[in-house]
Amino acid sequence: MTMNGAQSLVRTLVDADVDVCFTNPGTSEMHFVAALDDVPQIRGVLGLSEGVVTGAADGYARVADKPAATLLHLGPGLANGLANLHNARRGHTPVVNIIGDHATYHKELDAPLESDIEALAGSLNGWVRRSSSTAEVGADTAAAVAAAQDAPGQVATLILPADVSWGEGGTPVAPKASRSPRQVDSDTVKGIAEVLRGGEPVALLVGGAACREAGLRALSRIAKATGAKPFAETFPSRIERGAGLPNIERLGYLAEQVAYQLDGVRHLVVVGTRAPVSFFAYPGKAGDLVPEGAHVHTLAELGDDVVAALEELADEVAADVEPDLAPAQRPELPSGDLTPQNWAQVIGALLPENAIISDEANTSGLLVPMTTAGAPRHDVLTLTGGAIGQGMPVATGAAIAAEDRPVINLESDGSALYTIQSLWTQARENLNVTTVVLNNRAYAILRMELQRVGAESSGPKANGLLDLSTPDLDFVRMSEGFGVPATRARTAEELAEQFRRAVSEPGPHLIEAMVPPLL
Repeated sequence: MTMNGAQSLVRTLVDADVDVCFTNPGTSEMHFVAALDDVPQIRGVLGLSEGVVTGAADGYARVADKPAATLLHLGPGLANGLANLHNARRGHTPVVNIIGDHATYHKELDAPLESDIEALAGSLNGWVRRSSSTAEVGADTAAAVAAAQDAPGQVATLILPADVSWGEGGTPVAPKASRSPRQVDSDTVKGIAEVLRGGEPVALLVGGAACREAGLRALSRIAKATGAKPFAETFPSRIERGAGLPNIERLGYLAEQVAYQLDGVRHLVVVGTRAPVSFFAYPGKAGDLVPEGAHVHTLAELGDDVVAALEELADEVAADVEPDLAPAQRPELPSGDLTPQNWAQVIGALLPENAIISDEANTSGLLVPMTTAGAPRHDVLTLTGGAIGQGMPVATGAAIAAEDRPVINLESDGSALYTIQSLWTQARENLNVTTVVLNNRAYAILRMELQRVGAESSGPKANGLLDLSTPDLDFVRMSEGFGVPATRARTAEELAEQFRRAVSEPGPHLIEAMVPPLL
């Protein structure tokens, strides 16, 4: 069968088990758009902004454990989606990023949308290739899918010129094997075991796949047998939690929190992550958060089989030890006006079975890990790269990856406004997402940071830039405008009643929770 380049690309994607494409296309991508009808096995999902597209691909892959594709329009389209691709990069999420470009012979004319796509894509530190002929598109696509899944996962960007897309002579190519995680040498495991037996205080810090059940159980066994302090990285891509699983504390966001958590530690063992550093520099404070004089040891690098390494270490130092598991336990439903504390108790009391939480609650959500520790088993997807505007798109992609699971998006008001167009996609696709927007009418975290960096914070101009109350934001009306039914809660009782109803009904819902700032 004769096909054009776009058709060979889409067929190669499907053959490689990439069956969802999130897109906001333009003229250069029209042959790809048409090819979606020729290959019905792939699902095209429209996002109204590129940040929604890229964030949804990130959320999809975190839950599906395989990549989705994006389809973006030229350099500006890629630039609009870079923030959430940055989060995917930091979370080592596999994403196949397809960027349409001008026809090869048109580029020399320097048309208004001409840009250096390779330079933009290169900032993601992933895989980048430009298809130079229609005959090569299939092979380039297969290579992109394999590269995206190379351990530990990355963003793979394929640039597709328009004439290469519409040209005839394309051929689908069979999937290529991706690079598997490396096995950790047994001598490395035995060396870490000696550190744990050495009698000095040890902390273990895990990330990546180690934040799933098998890794957490091994980590708990090791900690229980040796007295080491177990921690998960601050912002894991996906962490499994709830009753019947080890309740592993995440390392804090603030340097002061980390200093408290690691106080007295003489050895830090890192597994599938890096030694902690502060998110920002502060006058007169160290950015390296490893305690002074402590030694850092690496059990497994990012691209290693971190779960196998942890399980081997557990067998070495805790052969007959069972992990400590969180009991089934929920907070009592609170009453009264909503506060930064009691709204989280409502979520912990009512979180549905097998939920996926997309957590971008930021300062309002500090107590959520505590209130949900004994809730039914669930997954939490966090803000891996710190670029806000992730929560709503990630929830959207997660809901497409797991249509039989309830998705709960805990969302701060300032972050929601970056990609609130996600609601339209949720309505269009009838996704099972319940969004709780915490409206404290402020960039509360920036109020805190203004003080922590030692900047003068009393001036009206400075405070005005951190205020979201003039005019007040109305998330109920915004949500309804995008086609998602919405309610507003001012008390714990109202939030509980509205949350119960939202998670019991099909399709998307939004609850605007009016809470005062924590800080």
